[in-house]
Parts: sequence; C-alpha cells; structure tokens
Amino acid sequence: MTGDDAAARLRAAGSVFAEDEAALIREAAAGDPARLEAMLVRRIAGDPLEQVVGWVDFAGLRVPVAPGLFVPRRRTELIARLAAAAAPEDGLVVDLCCGVGAIAIAVCAARPDVAVVAADVDPAAVALAAASLAPYRASSLVSDVDSALRHLDGTVDVLTACPPYVPTEAIPLMPREARDHEPRHALDGGPDGARLQRAVLAASSRLLRPGGTVVVETSEALVALTAEAAADEGLEVRVERDEELGAVAVAGRR
Repeated sequence: MTGDDAAARLRAAGSVFAEDEAALIREAAAGDPARLEAMLVRRIAGDPLEQVVGWVDFAGLRVPVAPGLFVPRRRTELIARLAAAAAPEDGLVVDLCCGVGAIAIAVCAARPDVAVVAADVDPAAVALAAASLAPYRASSLVSDVDSALRHLDGTVDVLTACPPYVPTEAIPLMPREARDHEPRHALDGGPDGARLQRAVLAASSRLLRPGGTVVVETSEALVALTAEAAADEGLEVRVERDEELGAVAVAGRR
C-alpha cells in the first residue's frame, strides 16, 4: 500500500490531516503490511491516532501511550515547563494523577538533576509510566492522590498535577476520541469539575516543604474555582497562562 492509498482512505473517513497521519502510521508499521492495515482500520474506526501509533509528541519528546489510557494534551506542557523552572537544584518533584507520565518525563528530560516521583490510581498507566521513566532519576507508584506518599510529607519542592477537570455532565459533549477511548476516571472531575483539583491542593498542604510550589492544570471555565481551592489551603496563588498552548494553570506557594 502506498502512502497515497493510506492517505486517501483516511481522508475518506474524515481525517483533516490525512497525509500526516498516513506518514505516522506507516512509520509505526515499520514495513509490516499486516500491521499497517490493522492500524489503518483502527484509525478509520475512530481510535485516537496517538493510541494507534503508540506515542504522543509532548514537549518535543515521544511519550509512549497505549489503548485505553489517557492521551496527554499539548496544553499540559505548561505544567511541565513551570515545574522544571520552579524546582531547585537536586530538588524533589512529585507528579500526581500522572497517567502515562508525560509531565514527569518532560521534567526529567529538562532537569536531570532533580528526583521525580509519579503517581496515579491506574495501574496500567503507572506501569507504562514506569517503563518510560526507567532511564531517569525517577520512580512511579499506584496511589489514590497521595495515599501512598505520606512518607514524603513536608519534603516535596514542586507538586504537579493534571487531574481530570471536566464536569460530569459535560463528558457526553467531549470529542468521541476522548469519551469512547479514554478511561472515565481520567476525564471526570465531579459535579463542578474541581473535585480532584481540590484533593491535589489538599495533598499539597501535606507534601510540600515550606516555600514549595504546587502547579495544577485547569481551564478558563474553572480557574476561579481552582484558585479559590488553592487559597483555601493557605497557598499564595497565581494564575499562569500560555495563549499558544491554550493552557491555564494555578500555581500556589506554601
């Protein structure tokens, strides 16, 4: 099958970037016609491209992803960038709700001097994150927010999180690639969208050392709630934005 044939099939299925997608799928198939066909069938059926090819471009890195797991969004690069800038030399960064570990991997790549711990409730996501983090000064574990991290209380320099923040009633309105192919627990932020954000910010009051920083991804619709939750934990709050990425974060200093 030629690249033109693959692109034509993807275009007919509605792909706006058919040529680019065809090139990525052919690269991932590595010359195996049967694998190429299987991957095209999955993509045409609506599987996310990143899950089909097995990676997502995040902060200039190819971060491995897998079917059934949350695909990191490019806007989350803001969280990784802020964390890398805030971490002191030889500091400790903890990433909660880490998923496949995109934030942790990006921080490790940018700041090889820091130690990174990544945690998530999903064992499959943690297993993939662990494999990706193996070359770095990092570790990962399964934890419901910070339940398995109490031994780090008061020692963390930077705490990051991209918790789910879609209000429950808005999930059916999400793109089909997300709502049909990513786990609901990675999308559902509770009735107002801020349930997990509040849990992360509460954890920050235990985990952060004095002067430490927490950075939480949010949205323009929720930023006031997120900032209020950070203030409720006694944090010095600021809002960070990246217009190019369409990203919003709330940062709090203990």
